[in-house]
Amino acid sequence: MRASNSAGEIGSVPTVPNLLHLDSSADLRRSRSRALTARFAETWRALGPDHLVTRRDLHRDQLPHLPDADLHWPPRLRPADAAVPEAAETLQRELIDELLAADVLLVGAGLYNYSLPSTLKAWVDYIHVPGVTTPFDGPTQPLAGRPAVVVTSQGLAYDEGSPTAGWDHEVPVLEIVLGTALGMAVSVVTAPLALAATLPALADQRERAETEYAAALETVAALARELGR
Repeated sequence: MRASNSAGEIGSVPTVPNLLHLDSSADLRRSRSRALTARFAETWRALGPDHLVTRRDLHRDQLPHLPDADLHWPPRLRPADAAVPEAAETLQRELIDELLAADVLLVGAGLYNYSLPSTLKAWVDYIHVPGVTTPFDGPTQPLAGRPAVVVTSQGLAYDEGSPTAGWDHEVPVLEIVLGTALGMAVSVVTAPLALAATLPALADQRERAETEYAAALETVAALARELGR
């Protein structure tokens, strides 16, 4: 586990293994992404009393959209006439500090209209800051190598060769932001065909949906044990 962290302008020093658990699904009753992240978090906590979980529910406690484009940059790289609202800057610092304090990032991300839930996109916009969390005018990448687990639930299936292949514009974006830009080690766990349980048109896919969902539950538990060692 990481013992310390240096983040340049923004940073923190955790003393115990800390999981940052994000959820973004708007379905508070049947969400499979929420059930999968819950299994991961439960397994993490079971590893010992020193395994902490910092929870942020991006649907229940929604972040405001960025009120000013200059928040995309740290103060030193903003134009001279920048006038960023103080409250927004404070929130951004809080979110980045929270991320930097995590040993493992867990992201629950249902596929919404082939992309990210807007609540999750708002979080991404706050924490993706060139020169602070991603390289720009120097090798700034304080999260490099740190694990990020993306748990995605899909209503349909987006298999290679299917009519919907390539329609998933969520996972590739998160792999770019978290993996390429922030340098994190990204693992993706997918539960497809969530709509098979309720839509008659997908009844013939229910067995596959349940099989893959059960496998995803096992996978997230195994990842939690592996990353929490």
